[in-house]
Amino acid sequence: MKNLIIIFGCFSILLFTACKKKTIDLGEKISFESKENISYGKDSEQKMDLYIPKNISNSKPDVFIMIHGGGWRGGEKSNLSFFTLSMMKKFPTSIFANINYRLASTSRFAIPNQTDDITNTMLYLEKTLHYKPRFILLGNSAGGHLSMLYAYQFDQAKKVKAVINIVGPSDLSDSNFKKYSDYSFVEKHLIDPKTLSSGVSMMNFASPTHWITNTSAPMLSYYGLSDQVIPLSQKAILDSLLDKNKVINESFEFNGGHLDWDKEKNAPFLMTKIDEFLKKIDKK
Repeated sequence: MKNLIIIFGCFSILLFTACKKKTIDLGEKISFESKENISYGKDSEQKMDLYIPKNISNSKPDVFIMIHGGGWRGGEKSNLSFFTLSMMKKFPTSIFANINYRLASTSRFAIPNQTDDITNTMLYLEKTLHYKPRFILLGNSAGGHLSMLYAYQFDQAKKVKAVINIVGPSDLSDSNFKKYSDYSFVEKHLIDPKTLSSGVSMMNFASPTHWITNTSAPMLSYYGLSDQVIPLSQKAILDSLLDKNKVINESFEFNGGHLDWDKEKNAPFLMTKIDEFLKKIDKK
C-alpha cells in the first residue's frame, strides 16, 4: 500500500505536467496521452477523462469505461482516478475512459439518464477512435450496478466484452438489500416510470439479475465480507443466475467493508484477477 501511495503522489505531479504535455509517463516504458474533462454530451456533468496508450502495436485496443459509485446521486470520476492510474499500469495497452454521468436527485431519475450516458460515452469514443472497440465496463457500488444493468439490458449491439462489478447491487428486490439506508430513494428516484416495460416491476426492471441470459457478457465480481451496504446475499444471487445461464463468471471476496475494495492488498489482488479473467476470455 505504501508503494501505491508513492505512485499516487507521483501521479499528482505527473498529471500537473500532463496538463501541458498531454502525456502521463508511468515508467517502465508505459505512457499515455491524456485529455481531461472532455464533454461527451451537452450536460455539464457529461464529462470524461480519456487515456490513450502511446506506441502500442494493437491498432484497436479494448476500452475500459470506469464508472464511479455514490448511490446514483453522488460521487464523481475523481473517486476512481487513483485506481484508474493503477489499472493503466496493469493494462498498458488498453484505453481508459473515466466518466462522470448525470446524477439523480429528487427531481431527476437515475435511469435512463445514466445508462444513456454510457451509450453516449461509447458513441463518442467510437467517433473519436475511428473504430468500434470492445468495451469493458468497470464500476464500483452504484457504478457496478450500472455496469451490469447496461450490459445485460441495454447493450443490444453486444459492444460489452466483459463487466467488472465491484460491490454493486445486482438484485434490488433482495430482502437483505432493502435494509440499505437509502432504499426509499431507490424506490422513488432510481427509475423513471415512463421507461418501464409492460409487465415488468420497477425493481425487476432495475435489477441486472432479471436480464441475465445465456448470451450475457462475462462477469467478474468483488464483494466485501463485512459490507454493511451490499450484503453477500447479492453475490450469491448473482453467481447462481450466471451459473444457471452458463455465463462465464468469477467472483471473489475481500476482507473489509463497502469502501475497502481498493485498500491495502485488496486492489492489487483485484487487478491480478481482472488480468487473469480477461486473458481467459480472450482464449475462448
